Amino acid sequence: MSDSDDQGIPEPEGHTDIIETDYEIGQDNIEPKIGPFGLDIHNPVFVISGLVVIAFVIITLAFQTQAEAVFMAVRGFLTSSFDWFFIIAGNIFVIVCLAILVSPLGKIRIGGAEATPDYGYLGWFAMLFAAGMGIGLMFFGVLEPVYYFGTPWGDQPLMQDLGIVDGELADAATVDAARSMAMAATMYHWGLHPWAIYAIVALSLALFAYNKGLPLTVRSIFYPIFGERVWGWTGHVIDVLAVFATLFGLATSLGFGAQQANAGLEFVFGIGVSTTAQVILITGITALALISVLRGLEGGVKRLSEINLVMAVLLMVFVFLVGPTMVLATGFWDTSVSYVREILPLSNPVGREDDGYRQGWTAFYWAWWISWSPFVGMFIARVSRGRTVREFITCVLIIPTIGSILWMTVFGGTAIEQIVSGTGEMVQAYVIDSYVPELSLFGMLSELPLAGLASFVAIVLVIVFFVTSSDSGSLVIDTITAGGKIDAPVQQRVFWVIFEGLVAATLLIGGGLVALQAAAVSTGLPFALVLLLACYALIKGLMQEPR
Repeated sequence: MSDSDDQGIPEPEGHTDIIETDYEIGQDNIEPKIGPFGLDIHNPVFVISGLVVIAFVIITLAFQTQAEAVFMAVRGFLTSSFDWFFIIAGNIFVIVCLAILVSPLGKIRIGGAEATPDYGYLGWFAMLFAAGMGIGLMFFGVLEPVYYFGTPWGDQPLMQDLGIVDGELADAATVDAARSMAMAATMYHWGLHPWAIYAIVALSLALFAYNKGLPLTVRSIFYPIFGERVWGWTGHVIDVLAVFATLFGLATSLGFGAQQANAGLEFVFGIGVSTTAQVILITGITALALISVLRGLEGGVKRLSEINLVMAVLLMVFVFLVGPTMVLATGFWDTSVSYVREILPLSNPVGREDDGYRQGWTAFYWAWWISWSPFVGMFIARVSRGRTVREFITCVLIIPTIGSILWMTVFGGTAIEQIVSGTGEMVQAYVIDSYVPELSLFGMLSELPLAGLASFVAIVLVIVFFVTSSDSGSLVIDTITAGGKIDAPVQQRVFWVIFEGLVAATLLIGGGLVALQAAAVSTGLPFALVLLLACYALIKGLMQEPR
């Protein structure tokens, strides 16, 4: 086993040479500096990021009451004022990905013409699924379709409350229309748009690292635009923004995971739901993430991701078989058709009156995905060497969208059918009547056979997603703050694992979900501008590659 394996970063045989290009690396500027405790510090990025995070934690804990009000105001202002910008940016990312997919640029191979994949399809898909949106699918898989089905969320005919009228179900045709619209509105948030955001970052990082020979860090993407300035303060600012976006986007997901795991433990074992319990959960799961860090990428993240994928598929198959199987069998096609039919109206930011959906849901989601994109994108780039660009976009954009349709159809479709058939009292209570979102999944499972076992499996899934996200996030932040080095000291990743858990716990204490969402939106907005520039740099970089 090599030294890099000891640090959790595989160096596959045959892929260690740097591709010769016209790009020059500013070695004087990216040379790491070994600091206290053996930390591999890259210029000011590590120091600035670490100090700002420490200051944020201290201030939030010192002023908890004021912090909650500030977080709420920030989230409301950003989502209401910049919803149009997020929607337009998301559309651009999808268009760029699809254009590259069908163009001759799709023949380019990541890592050079002779490169071969580092991982097989199973391991690759497992890591994509676990890193991309595993916790989100668990939290929102039941919540979002049911919410749109039974709650007023807009004034336009397209967005009207078609499912439940004055607490009673409407006629069959209206119910079918509501079901169709609910699934389309859900898939808009979990389909092409989020995965296009990830694909832009991942493909850009992979191209400039493995084909151009530049360091595996976000600043490298912008070499075609800024040239040698990426090794100076221009690059430092980009990397610091990437660290903040990753850290707060990850903290948001960890907060959702902690709340859902706590709710599940209360549902199954009677453990009370409280911020204290959630902080304890974050602490325990952060400890598990530390163990995963020490085991490395192969023995930690990859192994846990494969376990997670198998468990998630088994849970989905179980719900499909014991739930309304015939309804779900046709539901995949119905959801797909509805999604395709409604994607253009939902992508249009002009002349709409559905503020609750567009600002409360879409703007937040897009900011969340964008803030997560350095984390997911770099992780995907790390495990995707050897794939062609066309294969990469197909597998990162199209196949995960199909997987999300399956997941939402099974979990959301089952919950909606329970309400329609009159057996979904708990789902309706948690989502429509009193809105306890973290219990929505367990409310649906409670109406199925072996509910206790299924709920326990769901809790384990959330926890393992939690661990893989924390470990993967520390890997990414470590790489960015070390200037693109993939074999930085393991204690540096330990440092970031601890701080990820600390930020998530602090945000929960300082304002709950509102604080988590405000942090994601605040970092997602400036980083959206960074990603729009990245689209231009990516196309320019691809056009310089031999085809």
